[in-house]
Amino acid sequence: MTLAILVAISLMWLSVAILFLGKGEAKGTGAITGFVGLVVVIGAFLQTAMFKDPFTGGLLFAHGLLYCTVSYALLTGLEDLRSVGNVSLMVAIISAIYMGLFFTGGSPGPDGKPLTPQSNYLALACAGYTVLTVEVWLNAYGKVSAKTLAWSLISWVPVGLLIPAFMLMSTGKLPF
Repeated sequence: MTLAILVAISLMWLSVAILFLGKGEAKGTGAITGFVGLVVVIGAFLQTAMFKDPFTGGLLFAHGLLYCTVSYALLTGLEDLRSVGNVSLMVAIISAIYMGLFFTGGSPGPDGKPLTPQSNYLALACAGYTVLTVEVWLNAYGKVSAKTLAWSLISWVPVGLLIPAFMLMSTGKLPF
């Protein structure tokens, strides 16, 4: 389920990036951002409750709620984006924690499986998510340009979303 969600997130990231490059309009981009945010939040509920995976669910919840916040800002024409930036800052902190947990792995749970799986590639992906969400925060405070954020989003779509999703769906493993 999470892999399909990564593909859905790529729709939003690329749309927002293109908007930040001056192409497109806010309400249409806000709509896809809201749809993706809703899918991610619903996916987080399912991942946590149905698939008994609160670890993945937590990361999905954080990002899904950020996407819903960005959607609201785009759909309403919110002028002061610092509230969006503040949510993004917390998501950056959460992503950094996940990066550390993916890098180190975790101790076994009651069933013998690690509570937090070790994956260098997912640690890299979370490092990218951390950088992107810090850039969103800085953009909201006028410290990073929309163009810089746009190119970061565009460059991270394949690395942080499409490569892990399609490699895991087609081969069952990550590049490293």
